[in-house]
Amino acid sequence: MRNQFQFADQLDVAGKTVLVRLDVNVPLADGVVSDDTRIRRVMPGVRTLLDNGAKVVILTHFGRPKGEFMPALTVRPVAQAMSKILGQPVRVESDVIGSGGKAAVAALGPGELLLMENLRFYPEEEDNDHGFAKRLADLGDLYVGDAFSCAHRAHASIDALPRIMPSAAGRSFAAELEALHAALSQPARPLGGVIGGAKVSSKLALLENLVTKVNGLVLGGGMANTFLLAQGTPIGASISEPDMVETAKRILDVAASNGCKLLLPRDVVVASEFKLGATHRIANIDDVAQGEMILDHGPETVAAAGVFLQDCATIVWNGPVGAFEIPPFDAATNALAKIVAAKTQNNGVMSIAGGGDTIAALANAGVSHQFSYVSTAGGAFLEWLEGKRLPGVEALRKG
Repeated sequence: MRNQFQFADQLDVAGKTVLVRLDVNVPLADGVVSDDTRIRRVMPGVRTLLDNGAKVVILTHFGRPKGEFMPALTVRPVAQAMSKILGQPVRVESDVIGSGGKAAVAALGPGELLLMENLRFYPEEEDNDHGFAKRLADLGDLYVGDAFSCAHRAHASIDALPRIMPSAAGRSFAAELEALHAALSQPARPLGGVIGGAKVSSKLALLENLVTKVNGLVLGGGMANTFLLAQGTPIGASISEPDMVETAKRILDVAASNGCKLLLPRDVVVASEFKLGATHRIANIDDVAQGEMILDHGPETVAAAGVFLQDCATIVWNGPVGAFEIPPFDAATNALAKIVAAKTQNNGVMSIAGGGDTIAALANAGVSHQFSYVSTAGGAFLEWLEGKRLPGVEALRKG
């Protein structure tokens, strides 16, 4: 995989102006960054460029201003957070493609940093406008893409820009590529997955791709209920998608023909309402009452899934298996996450997880740092697992 890309650590950047595309779209509270995880993850790569004598110009987006200037979506709070992490000033330039931007870049010295204002203030960014990309390219000598979480977006700074100037993948981007390559392109086998979430419809492409690649999948969340319906199992008042039953049947058939084992619940945790302190019970899968909702896997199901995961050499995880937001309906997700974490730490299993709910669920289980790799990429992570080609990856690929 490494011979398909050039990486930032291979570049001679001394005295060069390097345009670095990041995704530092982070949450704010009262105008201050409230969670700087995304910023901290990419700062080591930026720090290395600065230490090697580069003049660094950071390009990023923030929120969804839809091509209009919106003061609430300025990147200035991000600059303040970056400055604290790097221990040096981070100035913001508002005139990105005008004379002000050119002057600000020209004034940079080696080891200095400039953050350009929100690229999405320009409609040309999301239009993947070549002229806009050319004006960005005129600001620098080299391009480093370090925003894998945006790689599924065909935007000017992600797709057009790296195609018209010397380009390389950044350190965080490279780590993501290597983890996902290890997960699906050339995985150690057996290869297993844990796939949860509310809807089959939202993960249809993911399921269709994975059942042709993995040895088995643990299915949870509302999507498992739709598969149970497809097998003729009553699910009471549980969330499901009856209109996706035929699709679920087709996926079951494809899985069977590809030797992919689908692990559905044998027993479940049910309640008549979803709230803290709700009365609940463990029921066999064929004993869910009409007014009850399936809110988690039961202990027998967890044990069976655990046995399967214990035998896997590579595990991909996306989505919780239960309604983890409220205990005790987080028990199955917590238990399986701890099994995977222990296998990773003690037996060298390759474990890759991603998706917003997944990150929250693993944090809830206390194992976020015990997986091989946890992706913050969201949509790009999912589209990679779906087998799609990502514009931001293809733009950086050699040849």
